[in-house]
Amino acid sequence: MLRITEIKLPLDHPESALKAEIIRRLGIASDDLVHYSVFRRSHDARKHDAIVFIYSVDVEVKNEAALLQKFKKNNHIGLAPDMSYQFVAKAPATLKERPVVIGLGPCGMFAGLILAQMGFRPIILERGKAVRERTKDTWGLWRKHKLNPESNVQFGEGGAGTFSDGKLYSQIKDPKYLGRKVLTEFVKAGAPPEILYVGRPHIGTFRLVGMVEQIRASIEALGGEIRFQSRVDDIDIENGKVRGVKLASGEYLETGHVVLALGHSARDTFQMLYDRGVYIEAKPFSIGFRIEHPQTMIDRCRLGPNAGNPVLGAADYKLVHHCSNGRSVYSFCMCPGGTVVAATSEPNRVVTNGMSQYSRNERNANSGIVVGISPEQDYPGHPLAGIEFQRRWESRAFELGGGTYEAPGQLVGDFLAGRPSTKLGEVVPSYTPGVHLTDLATALPDYAIEAIREALPAFDKQIKGFAREDAVLTGVETRTSSPIRIKRHDDTLQSLNVQGLYPAGEGAGYAGGILSAAVDGIKVAEAVALDMTR
Repeated sequence: MLRITEIKLPLDHPESALKAEIIRRLGIASDDLVHYSVFRRSHDARKHDAIVFIYSVDVEVKNEAALLQKFKKNNHIGLAPDMSYQFVAKAPATLKERPVVIGLGPCGMFAGLILAQMGFRPIILERGKAVRERTKDTWGLWRKHKLNPESNVQFGEGGAGTFSDGKLYSQIKDPKYLGRKVLTEFVKAGAPPEILYVGRPHIGTFRLVGMVEQIRASIEALGGEIRFQSRVDDIDIENGKVRGVKLASGEYLETGHVVLALGHSARDTFQMLYDRGVYIEAKPFSIGFRIEHPQTMIDRCRLGPNAGNPVLGAADYKLVHHCSNGRSVYSFCMCPGGTVVAATSEPNRVVTNGMSQYSRNERNANSGIVVGISPEQDYPGHPLAGIEFQRRWESRAFELGGGTYEAPGQLVGDFLAGRPSTKLGEVVPSYTPGVHLTDLATALPDYAIEAIREALPAFDKQIKGFAREDAVLTGVETRTSSPIRIKRHDDTLQSLNVQGLYPAGEGAGYAGGILSAAVDGIKVAEAVALDMTR
């Protein structure tokens, strides 16, 4: 199988054009082309009036060896790599113990799935509820101002990624093509097949719910066990080795292999691990606001006369600005045609996040506009200091929002001018339970406010209207990534100082999104399997 890359075709090209271009590139007769499939499709919109699709295709031909020789110096034509997934181990017939996975977000889900596919019958412990029950609790906050601390946007089956845009791309290095395994399993679970080839695939919240249920069923069919509302309150560590876990119910599970697939908001569990002597260090993350614009404005700026083209869909953006005060401000988790959602997991605090459905057809575009911070500069002195830093500003947002889980909001024009907002313009904020207009100047540290005030006009030069007077800022965005890293050995993936403990995914500081978390779950599952079959 050959792979041809960088095939560029006009936006409105007919279906037959791709086949014709493959034949032309290879210089072969039509009969010599046996089969082709699209491996990747993206688009280049830098020239609004000449947007092009860029294809990578896998091609089966009659004279493969001769063509490989002919194009051996061509960087865009070569042998397609084998991307099929190979299991690293198989559980012994007499399994002495069952590995335990803590957390059923993307990381824990794929750690559990891979272990189950290898025959290890994992026990997966999730503090929250099954995804449909969890969805009801989440709507309880959004519609009734009622928070369930154990079942919300952060906690429950599917993890925080369930209530998001469902982005399935990352910038991680993936030499073993584990990301392909993730996407393949998602398609098996009901995701649209296009996620296997589009350049920036996404799924959306509603589709994720059904997929999560299907993957759960697969794990259970293979002998895995999933327990909901099963919070782990303690890990039994003896002489530097894991012996078991203790649940909030009082039940004790004996095991020598524990995967810590925690989300970035498992603050009580982080404290427990620190108290047990597990090595933890503070890590950088980012804080800021959500910003909303009309999606039609973003489409016009990014796609020009092709705005609204259904093939291109809703436009997104990625922005960064390096400020005069030494801070960097960037767009985070941009959600085209989406909504801003309430994402707190603790009472009397306000946290924002973004979400889109697969259709991305809501009125507004939203994105985090966040400022990078670091433990050395901003929360020094303790491995868990970043958690308290987050809590301080989430509590402040709760106060500024009126103490009802409404979020504090401000129009961009007022924010830049340093005056409180009193009424909305054309842009109507999407956050529920609601937005309380105020002055956001005290919602974040002074250096962050200063940096965002500098960045917004700079972004306006890249996207005209980005700093428009009536664009809406909603606070606060604090859960961009985990504030800690539970360090692990590079080879065994076990905790630096606790044998049998496998920190994994976003909460442990090793991922940043659905795909990277799922890939890390696979890596850790493989490490567990290899250790259990030695």
